[in-house]
Amino acid sequence: MNSGIKPDRLELARLEKLEKIQSLGHDPWGQRFDNHQPVAAVRERCPAESGSDGETVRVAGRIMGRRKAGKLRFIDLQDQTGSIQLLCSKGDMTEPQWELVSALDDGDLIGIDGPLRRTNTGEVSVFVKELTILCKSLAQPPEKFHGLKDEEILVRQRYLDLIYSEGVLARMLKRSSIIDSVRQTLRSHKFHEVETPVLHSVAGGAAARPFVTHHNALDMELYLRIALELHLKRLLVGGIERVYEIGRVFRNEGVDATHNPEFTMIEVYQAYGNYESMMDLTEQIVCNAVKAIGSTLQIPWGTDGDVIDLTPPWPRRKYADLFREHAGCEMSDAAGVAAVAAKHGIETAGVHPDVIVNEVFEKTVEDHLQGPVFVMDYPASICPLTKRKQSDPSIAERFELYIRGMELANAYTELNDPRLQEELFRTQLAGQSEEDSMAKMDHDFLRALKVGMPPAGGLGIGIDRLVMLLTNSHAIKDVIFFPLTRHEQQESSEPAKKKEKKETPAATPQG
Repeated sequence: MNSGIKPDRLELARLEKLEKIQSLGHDPWGQRFDNHQPVAAVRERCPAESGSDGETVRVAGRIMGRRKAGKLRFIDLQDQTGSIQLLCSKGDMTEPQWELVSALDDGDLIGIDGPLRRTNTGEVSVFVKELTILCKSLAQPPEKFHGLKDEEILVRQRYLDLIYSEGVLARMLKRSSIIDSVRQTLRSHKFHEVETPVLHSVAGGAAARPFVTHHNALDMELYLRIALELHLKRLLVGGIERVYEIGRVFRNEGVDATHNPEFTMIEVYQAYGNYESMMDLTEQIVCNAVKAIGSTLQIPWGTDGDVIDLTPPWPRRKYADLFREHAGCEMSDAAGVAAVAAKHGIETAGVHPDVIVNEVFEKTVEDHLQGPVFVMDYPASICPLTKRKQSDPSIAERFELYIRGMELANAYTELNDPRLQEELFRTQLAGQSEEDSMAKMDHDFLRALKVGMPPAGGLGIGIDRLVMLLTNSHAIKDVIFFPLTRHEQQESSEPAKKKEKKETPAATPQG
């Protein structure tokens, strides 16, 4: 397809080489290339001594660099497992094959057959006997030292980031291993994985602004889900006693280091459990994920030698105790709370006292939660889906897991009283416009509760934040393959506005 953009000088040179490849009788876009072996596995099989041939191997990957030395050509080849040197000798190749070598560029994808050998300098190498072109690259790679420092390019053109930025591909592959480990842990506890709708008729399960869409055939407004919770609880009612889903959720809110409008969550529900059951399960999920990526339970954080010790059991601290310790007053001390709120610029006029308490908690306590630490027993009024403590109905059986001040998990003893649930929904929605997408009650969920939901523990973990933690990443965009960005044309045409505009954090956590 003609893009309408004229090729530059470097692309024209690559187009000339593409024509040369075709003239030599090769398909420049490649064909099936079976039985190639991972570079990392090939390197391990190289003979220890220099000079002698090892087994013949087949590898495939991208050219990352080329060098000439008389009638020798050296090529650095990279696949997703590592890199290896290729050595092309004119004396060992046919004339057409040697011509093909001359038509290669950095960035091309090739396949190689040849013996393994360690050079006199000790370099593990494949001595090329047969070269197969698998895809001609028409784009010039970024310059080594300054081509990939623009973060906008790295995020927008993630493929370049994965190819040319050291450690990025390995980090993103760890993400897959972490998610697989989470599944294995839950399977070992007899949990069943399910899929629930992404399009909801009612946006529920969290206090968040949804994305709104419209179904033309049914002429009805729908919402991209903001949580997985309410459908999974319906399945508890239906008899699936241990259930979970790993899925994308969407919140039409701000972007910052730990928030993206589209992100991945896991929610887990266990019949006949409670929030303490979920604490035990959370420890196992995280610790098993650490081991799955080859790390120990003492993981690095930052660049200054900080280490997080994830050895269980993790401390369990009460919300009220932490509030007293860091805010300097009791949660019930209205005057004291108001004074602290004023000190931190927190708006209090017309705001529920427990909401003020929670905002004070966020300002005064969260940065001290180096963790891992379970913060438990939250004010009940801010937890509308949570069972109250029998000994004190003003307290909800809820915990949040914090590590280095970042909320990683959120869990409840689930509320299963349909009358109280309806009352709490009505209180939560009071005062909101009926047209507001966040002011609609899920009547079918209440109907399901009336059928009878077993007492249960429920857990939500932000997968992106878990990957951030375990890969020592400090921005959510670094662990999402394609984070949301503004339109490229808009950014290029309005550079001044882009610099001045500040990104606003999301109003609700993604844990």
